[in-house]
Formats: sequence, C-alpha cells, structure tokens
Amino acid sequence: MNKILIPVDFSEDSVTAIRYGCQLISQNERKQEVDLIHVFTHHSNSYVNRQAYPIEDPQVKISEKDMERLLTNLHNEYPGIKFNSIFKEGNLFEEISKVTAVFNYDAVVMGTKGSSGLEAIFLGSNTYDVILNTKTPVLGVPQNTKGLKKDRIGLLCNFKEGEIEVLQQAIKLIGNDFELVLIYVNKDDRRISDIDAQFKNWIEEIINRTGVQNISYTIKPQVLYNRAAENVSHAISNVLIDEQIDFLLITRSRKSIFRKLIEENIVRKMAYHMTIPTLFAPVRSK
Repeated sequence: MNKILIPVDFSEDSVTAIRYGCQLISQNERKQEVDLIHVFTHHSNSYVNRQAYPIEDPQVKISEKDMERLLTNLHNEYPGIKFNSIFKEGNLFEEISKVTAVFNYDAVVMGTKGSSGLEAIFLGSNTYDVILNTKTPVLGVPQNTKGLKKDRIGLLCNFKEGEIEVLQQAIKLIGNDFELVLIYVNKDDRRISDIDAQFKNWIEEIINRTGVQNISYTIKPQVLYNRAAENVSHAISNVLIDEQIDFLLITRSRKSIFRKLIEENIVRKMAYHMTIPTLFAPVRSK
C-alpha cells in the first residue's frame, strides 16, 4: 500500500489540497494512506536563553494543536482513510525531498494560492523546487478547485515514451476510467495528415500499455504559436477550456514538452492561466 504526502500549513489552500487528495483516495481501489507533513520554517535558536536552558517555541504547540484538530475532523469526514502526521524543521523543499527519498509516495499533493490557479506554485520558490527536483509526482491543486472531477484528463503530447510513464503514474491516483485528451501544439507547422498518422499509432500504444480505452486528441495550429512563448501557454489554456479538461498531466523529462517550456521561459506564463489540478510527473525515459 502506497501513500500520498500533503504539506500542511493549516491554510485554506492546504485544506483544499487535503480534501482533494482524500476524494482521490476514496474513489481509488488502492486505498492509499495520507501523510500530512508540517514543516517549521521559522523555528530558530532564538528560543534558547543565555543560560542554555531551552525555551520551547510557542508555534510548535500551536501547530501540534492545529494538527490534532485537523486530524479529528478528517477522521470524522473520511473514516475509511488512515492519516499520519509528520513534523519537520527546516526548508520546505528540502524536508519534502528527504521524506520522499525514503518512501515511494504516489504523489505530493500541494495546494496553491489565489484565483490564478498554479501561479503560486511557480512564484513560490519552495514549491517550484519541489516540482523541478523531487522524484515523486507533484499534484498542484488550485484553491478554487470545488471537488474531484476527472471525466476528461488532458496530457501534453510530444509522442515520447515518458508520456506513457506519466499516465501509469496518474492511474495510481485516479484509476483509468476517464477520457484521455492528448494535446499537441503544432509549433513546427507539420502537415496535419502526418500528425494524424502518428496519433493513430501512438493511441494504439497507449491503449496496449495502460488500459485506457477512451482516447481523443486535439491539435493546436502553428498560427497560435508564432514563435512567441506566451502564445504557447495561451494555446494550451484555450485547449483546457475548449476541451473542458478536468485534470492536466505534464511529463517532466529532458525531451518532454515540460522541459521545452522551461527552456522557453513560459512556465510562469502558463501558471497564470491554469486553474485545474495538474500533475507534474518525473519520468526515466530519455
């Protein structure tokens, strides 16, 4: 049995992430456990007096009480889920990296701030570092997420092996009962007939290796790109709206669209437009 890890600061954002994670688990036959981690990022030796007698940081007790109340509420609301609490001291990114290094979590589920969706993930350096560097998939849940909906799952597609890996990782969280929408941005202005032929073979490969049966695809034309980085993010955002995507998958590998977006410095621009849960999954494929 695997688990999901959810950083908790007792804000509305983290509570949204917790509830979303619990809904994922409740509908998943694998029944993962939930580890809630709170990192004391401001704890210092300022609470030790000159005689070297330790004075306890009052924030520790406050956070412990907050966690106790949170766990009580969660046990009542989700009696079928086992919750565990973890307290660490230090840098959020570093502590999450350490915890995920010693246990194979299915995902780190992180809440984001504000109506601009994933903006907080990318503008908040700690969470951005988690996405870029942890070997565990990171699921960003915007604050305005009302509840679990996964009828249509979008996947940024570049016909790479890693896309199948990210699908396999996503299935651990959400199962395979959904329509998969493959999203291809035709920034090189390829012939549509060539892309259609490639999609036919690629969809057969996905079906054979993941069990996902209901698959469609959409192609955004080069005219929406025009070699301008912000237009790629705009094109993707339009697809999410036009195709009514509930949940987005982004592959993290050297040859994935994610890396191309990083290189073209538009990930931050994408962040301002994404308002749906998004799974960033690292893959081994080159």
